[in-house]
Amino acid sequence: MAKCVVFSSAPLSKIATSKAHGEDSPYFAGWKAYDENPYDVASNPSGVIQMGLAENQVSFDLLEEYLAQHPEASSWGAGISSFRENALFQDYHGLQDFRKAMASFMEKIRAGRVSFDPERIILTAGATAANELLTFVLADPGDALLVPTPYYPGFDRDLRWRTGVNIIPVHCNSSNDFQITLEALESAYTEASAAKITVKGLLLTNPSNPLGKAISRPILEDALDFVIEKNIHLISDEIYSGSVFSSTEFVSVAEILESRGYDNAERVHIVYSLSKDLGLPGFRVGTIYSYNDSVVTTARRMSSFTLISSQTQKMLASMLSDEEFTEKYIRTNRERLRKRHRFIIEGLKSAGIECLQGNAGLFCWMNLGPLLEEPTREGELRLWGLILHEVRLNISPGSSCHCSEAGWFRVCFANMSQQTLEVALRRIKSFVRKRSTRQGSIYTVDSL
Repeated sequence: MAKCVVFSSAPLSKIATSKAHGEDSPYFAGWKAYDENPYDVASNPSGVIQMGLAENQVSFDLLEEYLAQHPEASSWGAGISSFRENALFQDYHGLQDFRKAMASFMEKIRAGRVSFDPERIILTAGATAANELLTFVLADPGDALLVPTPYYPGFDRDLRWRTGVNIIPVHCNSSNDFQITLEALESAYTEASAAKITVKGLLLTNPSNPLGKAISRPILEDALDFVIEKNIHLISDEIYSGSVFSSTEFVSVAEILESRGYDNAERVHIVYSLSKDLGLPGFRVGTIYSYNDSVVTTARRMSSFTLISSQTQKMLASMLSDEEFTEKYIRTNRERLRKRHRFIIEGLKSAGIECLQGNAGLFCWMNLGPLLEEPTREGELRLWGLILHEVRLNISPGSSCHCSEAGWFRVCFANMSQQTLEVALRRIKSFVRKRSTRQGSIYTVDSL
């Protein structure tokens, strides 16, 4: 009989075996629990409701309506020559018509208060790729970016995993509604310096994920002054800029630069995507808009790793160039998100749960601190486990967002139907009633 020889597996790279991808976080564990037991009103009414996914489905019918009325937008066009053009064309710059359409759409979101040059737009396969690409361009392995907390859990993967760059948290707290302060920025910068870590930039999410709140003009002014003083870069991730409930409630860093005559603009870089505002995460369409010529040139070279298909660009160029459609979509989407946000806030309030006052995004920042058995990360995760496995709601614990205070949770409301959201609120209400009775807490629980 032939002898079987067993060899040990050949080792993988340090990146492959690193835990820096962050996917052992409860944020991703909740997704797995949902995937294994998804809620369905007919076939699985006791399943897990996905409230951990920031996806916009409230206005998807408008996209379907547009494509039904303009079938040519999603087709190859007329004849074989059009197919050949789309199949063979590939350029790091992307289709000129699409870059123009993206620049125009970004201007509309900001109510025309600023303008964007299509030649400064770098196309990437989503905001994930855009943020990683910018990190590669701006920082070396071992360097760091300052990121205010709480922040999107995916940044641990997007900014750190493959780049070798560190994240230095800028700790914000509920005493001022988690607003960024100069004191917190200075403290984080000092912490990095003491550890002999070179800080290369500050990354802001505006509007904030997970807070669901746009950053005010004075705070943006302070942030820009801070990066100028420290001679570092400012990345403004504005992926939810079109999901602010009113254009007047959102100020882009581009507006700050314009008001200053674009002084020091070369250190500012804006990230945007169609995944959230337009509800197209599957299309993987992101952009970097940089005011720095060298960054534009270098990022465009590196974008060869994250290109968007020509067919996708062609279809979206047609859609975003339609003035009537984009104006209607932005207006309607904002109003629908406002109503959905108000509905969940009022529903949670009737269950005795308070949320941070927000004005943007596809989620709210919910305070379950009074329900904790102990005000610690461990206490928060125990409560999260009960909500996930007993109440069967996947919500994101604040600790996965590096929140410095226990008891806060991000709850998404735009990735489901109104009827599913009502089921989720009934489950939360029932859980709070039982929990508060057991703990002897006092809550006002009205009927939903």
